[in-house]
Amino acid sequence: MSPSPRRIAVIADSDTRWKWGASVARQLAPGHALDAYFLRARSTPTERQLAEIGIVPDTRRDLRAAELVDDEALADAGVVVLAVAGGTVLALTHALGAAWAGRGHRPVTVSGYVGVVYEKMVDGLLTRAGTDIVLANSGHDAERFRAVLAGVGVDPGSVVECALPFLGGEPYRPSDDRPFTVTFAVQPSVPKDRLSRLGLLERAAAHARSHPERLVLMKLRSLPGEQTTHVEADPYQHLVESLAEPAPANLRLAYGNMGDVLDRTDLLVTVSSTAALESMHRRIPTAILTDFGVREAHGNHYFVHSGCLASWDDIDAGALPQPAPEWAAAQGIGKSDPYAAARARVTALRAAGPLPPLRPYYTARTAGLYLDGILRNNGFDGSGRPLPLPSAVGGTGFVRTTVRRVAGRGAGGLYRLGRRRLAPALRRWGAV
Repeated sequence: MSPSPRRIAVIADSDTRWKWGASVARQLAPGHALDAYFLRARSTPTERQLAEIGIVPDTRRDLRAAELVDDEALADAGVVVLAVAGGTVLALTHALGAAWAGRGHRPVTVSGYVGVVYEKMVDGLLTRAGTDIVLANSGHDAERFRAVLAGVGVDPGSVVECALPFLGGEPYRPSDDRPFTVTFAVQPSVPKDRLSRLGLLERAAAHARSHPERLVLMKLRSLPGEQTTHVEADPYQHLVESLAEPAPANLRLAYGNMGDVLDRTDLLVTVSSTAALESMHRRIPTAILTDFGVREAHGNHYFVHSGCLASWDDIDAGALPQPAPEWAAAQGIGKSDPYAAARARVTALRAAGPLPPLRPYYTARTAGLYLDGILRNNGFDGSGRPLPLPSAVGGTGFVRTTVRRVAGRGAGGLYRLGRRRLAPALRRWGAV
């Protein structure tokens, strides 16, 4: 098979990472065909989630990570974007590097971060070191990344400054044609515990009651039963049943593409969602909630210098925060063509002739025990080859029958949950 440099492949394992990876692909190579490789896992995106994101690939495959090493179409792509967790990036860099060794052509490999980097920065960066390009979503991140790589003896030249790829949309303009709309961008795991999540919902409901002229939207990430990058133990669709008072009529659920919801938003409220940066980019007033403190565990510490920290009491009183210009610029907000440098790097790598072998930072010599566990968790042996599958996987007999029985039982439970609890709640909230 001849090389196909006009194709860009995205390997993704969740809806959020597909949104990031596909958006990066469109920025890096807008004229290329887009091939999607979805890894089979807990959070593999559903058709509804993909439709909500709105980027349709030209080809699609659902497979295990270990199946990628012998995929000729992947090897012949011009660029491969690794839109997966850091450990999977590391495993694939090892395995694909070994599989592509000696070929006259291999793809340019790209890795990066789906959102703001507020925790485990060194851990995540060193698992991504070894890809040809490591994207940094801001000048602030690029400076930190290069310092870390230089400190461990890795060439920092692979770090390329860009911005979050889905920052866009029309600048905010107030409108008298709709009610003033407050959008609360929920997060699956921030905060994590049920009591805290219920507390935020109670405050949103209280704001809606005290401002009946406003529309308060709960922008949800997924339907019950769907999975996202982070596990959501207590979805807000369920918590509405536990409100101290019935939800007011102007408090509603909202699904769909975040950009479409922001088109009708006058104030974005969140704890630390990346949606805050999308909102700020469009100059929509944005409030970063402090009701449970400013804490690393919640990620809102990232916004300390933004000027957008606010409580629900502040919002009740009419706060409409806007980010400090210096802080916004440091986060890559407002840049006119943030991927120009990345496109130039891809072009330069292609023009330089055959690419050198992929060299991840972690090797069997430097961190053998750590690397071995990551490889096995992703289905590879120590040399980067696929581990043999258990004979029962995909087979017939007892295991297959048991899986079918459990799946059927789960589907029935999900149906009963939807009929008894969710459907009445959705009708009462007037989902939008």
